[in-house]
Amino acid sequence: MTIPVFYSISDDYTKYAAVSLNSLVKHANSANDYTVYFLNQDLTDEHKKDLAAFGSDNIHIKFYTIDEQVVEAIEDRPENYLKADFFTMSIFYRLYIPDLFPQYDKAIYIDADTIINEDIANLYETELGNNLFGACMDSSIQYVPKMITYIKEVLALDPKKYINSGVLVLNCQAFRDEHFVAHFTDLLTKYHFDCIATDQDYLNEICEGRIFYLDPKWDAMPNENTEAIAQPGIIHYNLFFKPWHFADVQYAQYFWDNAKETKFYAELKAGLDNYTDKEREQDRNKLNFMLSKEDKTIKDPQNWAQVKKQGPVTL
Repeated sequence: MTIPVFYSISDDYTKYAAVSLNSLVKHANSANDYTVYFLNQDLTDEHKKDLAAFGSDNIHIKFYTIDEQVVEAIEDRPENYLKADFFTMSIFYRLYIPDLFPQYDKAIYIDADTIINEDIANLYETELGNNLFGACMDSSIQYVPKMITYIKEVLALDPKKYINSGVLVLNCQAFRDEHFVAHFTDLLTKYHFDCIATDQDYLNEICEGRIFYLDPKWDAMPNENTEAIAQPGIIHYNLFFKPWHFADVQYAQYFWDNAKETKFYAELKAGLDNYTDKEREQDRNKLNFMLSKEDKTIKDPQNWAQVKKQGPVTL
């Protein structure tokens, strides 16, 4: 049995992906077989070589270039911006995994700003039943009033059931059977929903009622309002407060322990040392900028809540 694991990255994220991959490889069981794919559009040959170096007899590192025709429906326009700030196509790649890799009935997707602390096979063994995917409730937004209002009033969803898309166990067969990509594309092009979390909002809406909620340890996100999980399976440095920019981030030591084992450690450490207070303040303000969409979208007559009154958007 092969355990397929997918990352989606742009070339400038290679050093962070390398740290995540190092942590995955360290905890992989030698009795299992793993294939790790990096979905991308711009990885350099040098960075492919850097990532491929983590491979072994039972861990196969592969690269898949996303054809622009596959994602041509996703345009560079404000409602598709990542965190309301800028456009990056890579955040949408995860939605296409089941169709692009029909050989897999099940797969894992993880963001590159993660650290894996146990065998990823344990997560892969999750029984999904008829659910479309497994994910964790988004704990990073539970103490953010504007985000809670956005989820309730704009998305018309329960904030306690709103998932984070940084760690997914995909029921690939169900995605294909239900024609997820066709439905996603239809909604995207018909309504142009103005989203705070883009791909994440679509997953929450389209798959509502068919989401398996994972143990929170599989997507432990730094949060100053909560105690750290004692034994996190996967740490996800979500949003803007990254350990390579902020020294006091919850779970930061896990990142640096793994970073020290990669060729990128000196570069990453220099990045932290040279990051200015002004840049950190800009990062803090990015959260407010992201949340400013709530004021606009709550009045939008074509927001998710209003469209859902006309009929279901779920599969």
